[in-house]
Amino acid sequence: MVNSTEKKTRHRVVIVGGGFGGLYAAKALSKANVDVTLIDKRNFHLFQPLLYQVATGSLSPADISSPLRSILSKSKNTQVLLGQVSDIDAESQKVVMGGEKIPYDTLILATGAKHSYFGKDEWEEFAPGLKTVEDAIEMRRRIFMAFEAAEKETDPEIRRACLTFVVVGGGPTGVELAGAIAEIAHQTLKDDFRNIDTSETTILLLEGLDRVLPPFAPDLSEQASASLKKLGVNVQTKTMVTNIENDIVTIKQGEEVKQIATKTVLWAAGVKASPLAKEIAQRTGAELDRAGRIIVEPDLSIKDYQNIFVIGDVAHVAHQTGKPLPGVAPVAMQEGEYVASLIKARLKGNVLPAFEYIDKGSLAVIGRHAAVVDFGFLKLTGFLAWLFWLFVHVYFLIEFDNKLVVMIQWVWHYFTNNRRARLITGEESLASNKTPGSGGYYPGVTNQQPVNV
Repeated sequence: MVNSTEKKTRHRVVIVGGGFGGLYAAKALSKANVDVTLIDKRNFHLFQPLLYQVATGSLSPADISSPLRSILSKSKNTQVLLGQVSDIDAESQKVVMGGEKIPYDTLILATGAKHSYFGKDEWEEFAPGLKTVEDAIEMRRRIFMAFEAAEKETDPEIRRACLTFVVVGGGPTGVELAGAIAEIAHQTLKDDFRNIDTSETTILLLEGLDRVLPPFAPDLSEQASASLKKLGVNVQTKTMVTNIENDIVTIKQGEEVKQIATKTVLWAAGVKASPLAKEIAQRTGAELDRAGRIIVEPDLSIKDYQNIFVIGDVAHVAHQTGKPLPGVAPVAMQEGEYVASLIKARLKGNVLPAFEYIDKGSLAVIGRHAAVVDFGFLKLTGFLAWLFWLFVHVYFLIEFDNKLVVMIQWVWHYFTNNRRARLITGEESLASNKTPGSGGYYPGVTNQQPVNV
C-alpha cells in the first residue's frame, strides 16, 4: 500500500470505458507507479464476440460477463467507479461524471461504439442491433416470440411472416446470427411445436456488397456463403435496404425493388462511435471521421493533447495502411496495452515508436462444424476452423469461471442441440399477444402485406 503523500504525487491515469481497450490498459498498468481510475457506466466487462450466443439462447449474459471490480481486485493501484462520463475539461485536465470532476494527468478514452443506421435512426424500433446485454435479450425475445406467435396464428400469410427472419449485414455478426437462427429452426425447436413446422422458417441474410464477410479473403467468403446455404440461410448480396416499417423490409437489388413481410428484423450492418467522442472533439478540436470516431496520432493520442489517448472502436487509427483499423477486440486489446506501455515509458523519460497493430488473423463461425479462419498465410474452413474458433474464444474470456461455464454449455449444446438459455423475457412478452417486432401486429389482424421476394 502507498501512503497518502505518495498518492498525491503519483501520476493519475483515468480510463473511461471497461471494454477490451480500457480493461487491457488497466491490467497492463496494475504494477506501474501510477494511480488508475477506471470509469464505466456498467459494473461489468462484456465479452462482445459471444453476445450473439446470448441473443440466440446458447448462453446467458452472466456467462460472458465479469464484474470489473472482481477482475481488477488484485490491482491495488486501481479504483473502479460506476458512472457515466458526459464531458471533459481538457485545459484543467478533469473528466465530468455527474456532478463530479475527476482530475487526471493522462486520460484514456475507450468508450466503444453503438450500432449505426446510416441516418435512419427510426429503424432501430423495428431492427435492434447487438452491442449490449439489453440488445441481446431483446433480440432473444423477438426471435423466440416469433415462433410462439406462429404457433397461434391461423392465417398462412401472417404465419409465414412470423417465420421469416431478416438479418441486415453480412459481416461476422450477421453471419453468426443467421447461422444460429437456422440451427434454432432446423434443430433446436424441430420437435417443440404442434401447429408449425419450424423447418419451414425463412432466414434472409442481406449484404450490400458482392459477398458476405467482406474483410475475409474471397475464397473464405464463398465458403461461408456455401455453409450458410447448407444450413438453410438465403444469402442475398448486392442488396440495399431502403426502408423498414410496419413489418415490411423494402430492399433494392440493382434497379429492382422488392418487399419482404417479416416480424423479425435484426441489424448487423454498421456502427458509430459513442456520443462522448463528439464532446471530446469539441473540447480538443480533434477531427472526427464519418462514423464519429476520433482521428488520432500514430501514438494514439489526440493532436495537440499528448496526454489524451483514444483507443478501441472510438478511435480512427489509419497511419499503418491508410485505412482505419477494424473495430474488433484484438485491435482494442493491443491498443490498450500499447498506451499502458507508452505511459510507463514516458514516466521514465523514454519514448516508444508509433503503435503498430499485429494482425493475428480473423475468425467467424457459421454453425456446427462450420467456420472460417484467415491467418493470411494460412486459411482454414470447416471442422478444423470451427475447433480453432472455439479454442480462441474460450481462451480470451476474462475469468476462469466464465471459461469453464462456457465450455460446459458448449459441450452440452453439442450433444443435445439444446439451447438452455432460450428464455423469453421483457414486459411485452408477459400475457401479451403482441409479436416480437414493434410494428404493432396482433394475431388475427389480417392487414399485413404478403412476402414478395
